[in-house]
Amino acid sequence: MTSNTPKNESTPLVKKSISASSESSHSHVAIPAPSNALHHGLTHASHKEGHMLNTEILRDAIIGLADGLTVPFALAAGLSNLADNKIVVLAGFAELIAGSISMGLGGYLASTSEIEHFDAEREREELEVELFPEAEEQEIIDIFEPYGLTADEIEPILNKLKQNPQMYVDFMMKFELNLEKPNKYRSVISAATIGSAYFFGGIIPLLPYVYTEDAITGLIYSSVLTLITLFIFGVARAHFIGLKGVIRSAFQTMMIGTIAAAASYLMVSLTG
Repeated sequence: MTSNTPKNESTPLVKKSISASSESSHSHVAIPAPSNALHHGLTHASHKEGHMLNTEILRDAIIGLADGLTVPFALAAGLSNLADNKIVVLAGFAELIAGSISMGLGGYLASTSEIEHFDAEREREELEVELFPEAEEQEIIDIFEPYGLTADEIEPILNKLKQNPQMYVDFMMKFELNLEKPNKYRSVISAATIGSAYFFGGIIPLLPYVYTEDAITGLIYSSVLTLITLFIFGVARAHFIGLKGVIRSAFQTMMIGTIAAAASYLMVSLTG
């Protein structure tokens, strides 16, 4: 595809854009810029990789805590209607250990599958770049055209990518397939985060049963403590992921725990 616009008309636009960018940067001259080494470290190490990893860790922690606060709470609430404190505590901690292991393994398998999927897609993309170069070049043009770039303007970028096959494949993985390379320790980190978050979250609703005489009293204290924790968790979750309705998120989290515990308690009451 070629452009009907003469090249001498596009040049002032580029110069104007560069000039505007330069003026924008000089307008903040009072703020000291970081050194080149520090800037390079922040932008290429801690911001890119750390940001992605922290986002994934936060997601795993939310999953683990949400289930950890809800499932043992619901189980203990159901058993409170039939059993004494000792049985509730033993059953609760048995579920807590089994649930932590199960959740951790689930996170490990999910992350491993993500890594394997990325590797398989990259291998396929490398093969396509080698065997079908014209089709891949057209895909790059298709990526840039929605942003107003013509084939002539894309050609220098394309030529630069073709000089480095690995960079070429990296570009296609990111912008054609929307796939980011997973951290090589992602599986272990995910398993540890989800499993430990589930365990520590599940301890909270079980603690009142350890320090009370009967199961019903333990259920009352457990309900109050867990609902308060769920509310705080809902507020923290909304804050970290940037939700606007913080209070609504907190009450939604509380309602999920309440419904799960009530359903478990009623089921045991009706069948017991």
